[in-house]
Amino acid sequence: MTDQDVQRLEICRIGRSLFERGYVHATAGNISVRLDEAQGGGFLITPTEACLGFLDPRQLAWVDASGEQRSGERASKTLALHRRIYDAAPEARCVIHTHSTHLVALTLQGVWSPDDIVPPLTPYYVMKVGHVPLIPYHRPGDGAAAERVAQAITAAAQRGTPLRAVMLDRLGPNVWGESLAQAMATLEELEETARLWLMCHPRPAPLNDAQIDELRRHFGARW
Repeated sequence: MTDQDVQRLEICRIGRSLFERGYVHATAGNISVRLDEAQGGGFLITPTEACLGFLDPRQLAWVDASGEQRSGERASKTLALHRRIYDAAPEARCVIHTHSTHLVALTLQGVWSPDDIVPPLTPYYVMKVGHVPLIPYHRPGDGAAAERVAQAITAAAQRGTPLRAVMLDRLGPNVWGESLAQAMATLEELEETARLWLMCHPRPAPLNDAQIDELRRHFGARW
């Protein structure tokens, strides 16, 4: 089994986990992994119109660094967005996009602010997720959304608060990390915090500045 085969199996494992727990449905959502040269280079990405719960590792799209497809079924229409995330966030090794119910509902109801879709409600949200800006609505696959996401990543890095996720209005989150397991954990924390925010009436107060500063000092929180 090659290193690329291992990545293919991991994409399928994560996709099935997300599907079985309701983070994605039908053919919504996609997953990609950046490959190093030893793995063949370029990217693996789920095919267009694929159900993440029933992925076949042999059918995953393999595209080279320039975006040309090398094997597999036709790549997801969000390939351009994934590639711009990798360009803007060099530390990212994978990207997960879902249509998670509570996060999409949050954009329909109205987010906390365009720069932070939910407030810093819990210490683990601050430590594990951080700031998540809202990207205005674009049709699925629109290259303009990819540029807006790249701009948000660059601006946050310049402020010293690198992003791990963005939220596409009415579509869902894009989350990235050093591994698929890490990105999935970030997604889970983000979706759970959106669920808490939607459930709480009256709205709870966010953590205050002193509490957030303590999380920075003790855990290196990027807030």
